[in-house]
Amino acid sequence: MSNIPTILQNPLTNKDTAFTQEERAKYGLTGRLPVVVETLEQQTTRAYRQFSSYEKDIEKYIFLDQLHNRNEVLYYKLLIDHLAEMLPVVYDPTVGEAIKKWSRDYRRSRAVYLDVNHPENIRASFETLGLGADDVDLIVVSDAEEILGIGDWGVNGTDISVGKLAVYTAAAGIHPSRAIAVNLDVGTDNEVLLNDPAYLGNRHARVRGERYDALITSYLKTAAEMFPNALLHFEDFGPSNARRILVENRRQYRIFNDDMQGTGAIVMAAVFSGLKVTKQTFAEQRLVVYGAGTAGTGMADQISAAMEREGLSREEAKQRVWLIDINGLVTDDMDGLPDYQQEYARPATEVADWAKTDGKIGLLEVVKQVKPTILIGTSTDHGAFTEDVVKALCAGVERPILLPLSNPTEKIEVMPSEAIKWSDGKALISVGIPVPPVPYKGVNYEIGQANNAMLYPGLGLGVIVSGAKHVTDGMLLAAAEAVASQVNPQDEGASLLPSVNNLRASSATVAVAVAKQAVKDGVATKQPENWVQAVQNAMWQAVYE
Repeated sequence: MSNIPTILQNPLTNKDTAFTQEERAKYGLTGRLPVVVETLEQQTTRAYRQFSSYEKDIEKYIFLDQLHNRNEVLYYKLLIDHLAEMLPVVYDPTVGEAIKKWSRDYRRSRAVYLDVNHPENIRASFETLGLGADDVDLIVVSDAEEILGIGDWGVNGTDISVGKLAVYTAAAGIHPSRAIAVNLDVGTDNEVLLNDPAYLGNRHARVRGERYDALITSYLKTAAEMFPNALLHFEDFGPSNARRILVENRRQYRIFNDDMQGTGAIVMAAVFSGLKVTKQTFAEQRLVVYGAGTAGTGMADQISAAMEREGLSREEAKQRVWLIDINGLVTDDMDGLPDYQQEYARPATEVADWAKTDGKIGLLEVVKQVKPTILIGTSTDHGAFTEDVVKALCAGVERPILLPLSNPTEKIEVMPSEAIKWSDGKALISVGIPVPPVPYKGVNYEIGQANNAMLYPGLGLGVIVSGAKHVTDGMLLAAAEAVASQVNPQDEGASLLPSVNNLRASSATVAVAVAKQAVKDGVATKQPENWVQAVQNAMWQAVYE
């Protein structure tokens, strides 16, 4: 039986064929590798050739996952060099397909698993990592109840946390050894998984109520005690928990929810750009959100907060927001409204004479009545923004901001090619999927992708560099403005958002802005002489030691 040297087994220390002859002798690798000594660049060229030889994205995902488990420096070098091409493979949308098969295709654990049935093991589980109080900058946790557009996948959702960390490292240089992926296994309501013999998680329905809350409380308390400098990133929690956990804990812990705050901030960046074209203020906006879950309502929270910053009262800001969910326009006479919708519910008396279809006030009627300046789609209702809706939108205002953000492609509310044609090029559009430029009447319309990856890696880096005790609304706003500052939307056909092609530079720009804002907001614990240099120094580079 072969004895593989430890240095080859550890993906953070393994250099494969890049070990020099001297290193091979020093570490007991003589005769264990092919004779040729390669540079990292030569290895990367070969790895990219291998990656490109696969036809299906899921095959590419598996190749990258195996490389990640073997040689982290090479994995990240490859990812950084081809980030725009590989981002949809290592994360959304391909990760969704990988998650469905995770238990059946189980390859290696890259996470800490916290079991709702054994909350007493949380500290012991983290202790197995052998990391000290100053060794961790970031922890990404998910209970996998609301993954992307595919719902509840229990322990299979582990790769959501792993993939998120990969983007943090590739885009913002968060050191891979200073980050932890966590899965909260609280069961699943996915009956396919519960009846699959290969499923590796708890075989019971999702635990809710007091036991669930106790697990969250214990996780936050333990993680903050053991790793006091770590940003606690929450990802893909269900709507009944995501907002509540954030609201109840954000002032006590260094906590960030990407689905609510990150998505809201990237939408804010698109709106910032759009307002540069319309020459309007936030206080003048009328916002309709179609798909009023936690993400959509989180966008309403941030946009209405911006209205308040420009002088409106909270009540006045709320009056400029309309939410639509599966039951139509959200009104105050509806039973069982979730807490995050209640604040924006319109008085039923206000809309009593609005037209109803099948007993509810639909999107088209709302657009006609409200004349929104901003229409956001987070519904996963494919094709919901019909020609009638888009034309009604443009009849109401000259240059509406139109953000159909649902993904993947089969769930988007309207394709940009249709929206540009129906609006005669007037709508200012950003979407949630990558799309090529749209030619229309001699103009090439660049369509920016409202991809959270443009924002959260830089935000996280800014929190780490500044040692911020909390993630403030001001820091989120600073991140959004920093993203928007990287484009000139006033050129005809220009994108509202920057491309992911320069994501690493973009993340550094965001990090500097966030760190400076942390100082202004009084939450920073570090203040170097030069923030730009501090951010550069903090960014891990994919090079061999």
